[in-house]
Order: sequence, then C-alpha cells, then structure tokens
Amino acid sequence: MQQRKTNVVAVTIAIYVATFMSAIEGTIVSTALPTIVGDLHGVALMNWVFSIYLLTNAMMTPIYGKLTDLIGRKPVIQAGLIIFIIGSMMSGLSNSMPVLIFWRAIQGIGAGALMPVSMTIIADIYSFERRAKVLGFNSSAWGIASVIAPLIGGLIVDKLSWHWIFFINVPVGLITLLLFQIYLREPKRHSSAKVDYLGSLWLMLFLLCLMLSFQLLGSATIDWLAVVAAWVISGLSLWLFIRREGHTDEPVISLDLFKNRTFIIQNAVAALVSGFLMAVEVYIPTWTQGILGVPASLAGFAVTPSSLMWIIGSFVTGRLLSKWAPRRILYLSLVFILITSVCLALLPVSTPFLWFFLITAIGGIGFGIAITATTVTAQHLVPAANVGVATSFNTLSRTIGQTLMISIFGIALNVGMNQGIKQHAGTNMAMMNKLINPQTATELPSKLLPTLHGILYTGLHWVYLIGFGLVVLALIVNSLDRGKQQTAAQHAAELNQGED
Repeated sequence: MQQRKTNVVAVTIAIYVATFMSAIEGTIVSTALPTIVGDLHGVALMNWVFSIYLLTNAMMTPIYGKLTDLIGRKPVIQAGLIIFIIGSMMSGLSNSMPVLIFWRAIQGIGAGALMPVSMTIIADIYSFERRAKVLGFNSSAWGIASVIAPLIGGLIVDKLSWHWIFFINVPVGLITLLLFQIYLREPKRHSSAKVDYLGSLWLMLFLLCLMLSFQLLGSATIDWLAVVAAWVISGLSLWLFIRREGHTDEPVISLDLFKNRTFIIQNAVAALVSGFLMAVEVYIPTWTQGILGVPASLAGFAVTPSSLMWIIGSFVTGRLLSKWAPRRILYLSLVFILITSVCLALLPVSTPFLWFFLITAIGGIGFGIAITATTVTAQHLVPAANVGVATSFNTLSRTIGQTLMISIFGIALNVGMNQGIKQHAGTNMAMMNKLINPQTATELPSKLLPTLHGILYTGLHWVYLIGFGLVVLALIVNSLDRGKQQTAAQHAAELNQGED
C-alpha cells in the first residue's frame, strides 16, 4: 500500500496558523495585562506573566530540535501544540497570579516547539529555491499579529473577559493539530538513539539561569547578588553541558556544529540583528507615544512597514541564496539595518511621525534578508540528520539576543532618564511614566512637557546609540567569515556528496 504524500498547502496553512498563534500571544496578553492584574490583585508579580513564558519557551527550544531529528517533526509539533493548548486553557481558568504564572510556564513549554519545528518542516517540504519565499510569507504572521493583536485584545477584554484571550487558543490550536494529523506525512524514523537526559538537564539549567539573569537585569531595582548567582550557576551548567556533549554518543547539540565558522557567524549575526530588532519594535512606539503624543492604537503602526518590507526582504533572499555566499548576503542586509540605526541615533526630538514609516521600512528589508538568510543557511550548513537541531539553535540564538538586549536597552533608558531628572528640578520618574502613556500625559503640567520630552529623548538616544553599536558589531562579526566563500546550496551539495 502506497503511503499518502504530505498535502503541502494544508501543512503550510497549519504552520502559518501555529506561527500566528505564537506571534499574537505576547501582544494580546500585554493588552489585557492591566485588567488581569486588577482582577487577580498581583501587580508585584505582573512581569512574571511574560518572563516565565519566555524562560520556558527558550529552555525547551533546543530539546525539541533534537527530538525532531530523533523521532520526527510530526509527533514533536503535535506534542508542543497539546501542551500549549492545555497551558492556554488552564491560564484562562486561573483565579490567582501564582496559578496563572504556573500555567503560563506550561504554555511556554508548548510554545517552544512551534517556531523551530515549523521552520524545520518548511525545510522538509520545500526546495531550497522556494524556502526563503515561504519563510517570508510565514514571517508576515508576526507583522499581522503586531497590528491586530491590540485590537483583538482590547475587544475581548471589553466585550467578554480577559479569560478569553487564553481560551481563544484552544479551538485554533485544535484545528492546527488536526491539520498536521491529517495532512503531514513523513517516513517513520527507526532510530535506536536515546535522548541525552543529563545533557538536556544541564542545557535547560544553563538557559534558565542565563535568561533569568537577563530578566533580573531589566528590573527597576537590580538584585546583583541574584544576578551573579544566576551567572555562576549558568556558567557551571554550561561547562557540565559541554563536557557531557563531548562524551555522549547522541548529544543534544553536536559540538561538531561549532567547528563550522560560517555556522557560528550566521547564528551570532542572527542574535545581534534580533537584539537590534527590539530597539525598533519596542522603543519606536515608546518614542511616538511619549514624545509625539500619538495614541497607543496608532503608535504601533509606526513599525508596521518593517513587517511588510520584511516579506519583500525574504523574497529577495530567495533569489540571492543560490547566487551569493552567506557573508555577502549578510553584508547587504546589514547595510539596510545600519542606515536604520544611524537614522534613529541621529533623529531630532521634533521628528514627525511619518518619518518613522520610512525608517522602519528600510530596516524591514534588512531584517527580512538577515533573518531568512541565517535560517536557511544554518539549515544547509549541517547534514540532513541535524537540520532540526540547527534550526532550533538558530531560533534560540535569536531569542537570547532579544532577551539580552531588551534588558540592556531597558537599563540604558532608565539611566538616561534618571540623569535627565537629576539635571531638571521638579521632575521625577512618576512623571515619566505618565508621559509615556498619552492618556495620562494630559495630567502633566503643560510647561513641563518640553522638559519631559527632552528627558525621554535622552534615554531613547542612549538606546539607539547602543543599537548602532550592535549593528557595527554584527558587521565586524560577519567580516570574520573568511573561509571558502560558496553559496549555501553549493555547501549543501558538497555535504550530501560526503554523506553518500
């Protein structure tokens, strides 16, 4: 009996829905968070509603990547979806902040499978030439989510209740699960290899402590003892993990991957670019709301061109991957991103709102090329048996870059604003908190507004100076790829000949 083939269109739709569900989660929860905190009386714990989701998500990503190579893509993404659905349902049923935080941790464990396994499936079902275009189409889910999530979140909170922002994931998740079950076909893997549980434990402990230290660094008051303790445990766990991986037959992340200079550089650039992406997506809305007084519902549209041009960048990458070496493609992407970083670092405080459309559009092209190119290249620099691990490592690199830089940017903004407050008598941080929200900015004395705008501008200026440095560092890192310059397709062909 002939085995049925994968329905590529149906599976692509399932991947898109899974990506969209993952993309919309953070924004829609942030929209409802004030209502959740008010209902559950947990303002002291509110940051953990986000933090724990990010921590468990990042912690599980490399584990899922290894499992996809051992037992297949289908069972792993289905398991992730089931855990995500259960976490969503129970988050909606939560009646206290500690309970909600616990189930958000479970939800994050499930979500850790969605992005890397989806991209691995795309690598399986699409040819090298078409993959970049499909990844670009799939990335549009993030752009659409960033636009409609606040609207959906506000509507659900106003018309139903905050519980439904979690309940809505249940039917969508079940439909996605069904699509994968019916339409995704893959050969059965008869692997006798076992999961390296001890290596997985050390890796998860390393990532948990590393990510936790970033979260602590982003706090209003930094507990340096806890930060240093997290770094010590993280460093020790990393050493134990590397030692374990060098002696086990089936490592979670093969150390051989790091012998390939291009693989390391591609993922390092992906982490740096993703870090700068946070400066664009998080702090431009802060600028437009706090300095220009644009309503929150419109401020988010300032970064919409980035999401739209990201798709164009991905399509361009599809043509370049078969013609250009990875280093050259990244140079092109970093030129666009560098222009964006220079503009943001030099913009005057009086910059009109429409200028941000042009700046984020330029950046979007660069982000689309860089992220798509590093993903596809990372997949093609490894043997077929390690595609899942390589894809998940690329996702993990980007997550760590984003988490680290959002903490550093937060510290830079706070330091910059505190310096400004010290220089201007009669101002304080409570006023800055009101200024950032256009609804409460009207409560501030009008004569102080120009001063407060200047203080916020100073803080944001530090953010974008650091962002500029980040892009320059990415250019330097990319220049270190001095090996044999060939396209990812040529490298993959050599790799396949070696395996044969």
